[in-house]
Amino acid sequence: MSTLSEFQLLSVLATEMNMRKAAERLFVSQPALSQRLQTIEKEWGTKLFIRSQKGLTLTPAGELVIEFANEVLGKEEKVKEAIHGLDTEVYGTLKIAVASIVGQNWLPKVLKKYMNRYPHAKIALITGWSSEISKALYEDQAHIGIIRGTPEWKGVKMHLFEDSLYLVDKVITSPEQVLKTDRPFIQFKSDSNYFQEIQDWWYRNFQTSPKRTLVVDQIETCKQMALNGIGFAILPAITLNQMDNDIFKIPLLDEAGMPLRRDTWLMGYESSFKLKQVQAFVEIIKEFINES
Repeated sequence: MSTLSEFQLLSVLATEMNMRKAAERLFVSQPALSQRLQTIEKEWGTKLFIRSQKGLTLTPAGELVIEFANEVLGKEEKVKEAIHGLDTEVYGTLKIAVASIVGQNWLPKVLKKYMNRYPHAKIALITGWSSEISKALYEDQAHIGIIRGTPEWKGVKMHLFEDSLYLVDKVITSPEQVLKTDRPFIQFKSDSNYFQEIQDWWYRNFQTSPKRTLVVDQIETCKQMALNGIGFAILPAITLNQMDNDIFKIPLLDEAGMPLRRDTWLMGYESSFKLKQVQAFVEIIKEFINES
C-alpha cells in the first residue's frame, strides 16, 4: 500500500505529465524519481504511466490509482483542518454533576449560552443532592460539580453566587406568625447540610417544633403548594422569580440580624480544569455572572 508521500508523488506526476518538471517540483533528481515510480508500480503490480519522448501518459490502471490517490490526499487535508480546529474550537463532552435546584433554576440559561457558542461540544448531565455531586466527582463520573452549601474540597473551587432564604406564604407576613397558624410547614427532601441550616434557624427563633409538617420529594412541589396557599415553606431565592408577586417573602435572618444565605460553588479536580471544554464553560459562567 502506498504511503501519503507516494500518493503526493503520483499526484504531481499526473499533474505535470513530465518527469523533469515533476522532479523539480518534488526536489529530487530524475533518476531518483524514476526509481521511486518503478517501486510504486511494482507495489500495484501494473504500469501506471507510459513513458515517451513527449512525456508521460496515464494507463487505465494509472487513472484509477491517481483518482484514489487524490481522494486520499483530499481527505488528509480535511483531517488536518479538523485537527487544527481542535486547537481553536471546543469539542468533546462536558460532564457536569449539579445540585438539582441549580440544574432546574440557574444552569439552563448558562448551558444555552454555552451550546450556542460551542455547537460542536456535547453535554452529559448528572443531577442530585449536593452530597451526591461530591460522590460523582470522587468517582470520576463528572469533570466538574456545582454544589450548594459550604463544601470541603481540596481541588479547584470557584464561588458562583449566593442567594437568600425566605419564608414564603400567602398569609403569613412575619416569622412570629408561624406559631399561631395551623397550616402546615411544607418541607422538601434535601441534603443534610441544608436541612440542618433550616433546623438551626427554626429552633433559634422558636425553641419548639412546627405544629404540623408536610414533607414532599421535590422543591418545585414544595413551592407550588406554598404558592397555592396550602401551607408555608422556606425556599431559596434561586427558586423564586418576579412572577411570584402574590405571595409574601420574608427573609430569614441569622443571629447577627443578617440575611441567611446559601452559597453555590463550582468545583473539580485541577486536571479537569485543563480540558478545553471545561475552560470554555468556566468562561461562559463568568460572563453570565457579570451580565447578571
